[in-house]
Amino acid sequence: MTWDEGKATVERLLGTGELQRVTADLEMATELLARARRHLTSAKTIRDTDAEGAYATLYDAARTACAALLQAQGLRATTRGGHIAIREAVVAQFASLTGGMPLRSFDRLRRRRHEVEYGPSAIVDDNEVDEALSRAEEIVSFAERLAEQLPVF
Repeated sequence: MTWDEGKATVERLLGTGELQRVTADLEMATELLARARRHLTSAKTIRDTDAEGAYATLYDAARTACAALLQAQGLRATTRGGHIAIREAVVAQFASLTGGMPLRSFDRLRRRRHEVEYGPSAIVDDNEVDEALSRAEEIVSFAERLAEQLPVF
């Protein structure tokens, strides 16, 4: 496996202003991963009393872990690129390392979180929260294992 797999996608996102180069900062990436872990804990705490809030927090955990991978590489999504640029860059570069999962589930989490956040009648059930918890934990664990190995983009 080469780290160049997603190079064309990242270059395109840089060219369109959806990603920007920043100073690669493993310490900041580590803090983002710690934040993602705290989000997982928070979601477990509120799971039974606020399923929608737990789901949103689980998505935030996954997104923050993915942003940590980019930070370790010296990349960051701009307001123009936002969450979608994070997904595109991370999936393009690293999905093959996970056999397609869990990173490919990140977009499903993102879309569902959006429905829940902005759809007043959206209801999240316990099974959905459990599935999101499993996926978010996989994404955070994957990012923790990979972050220190990444070259600067």
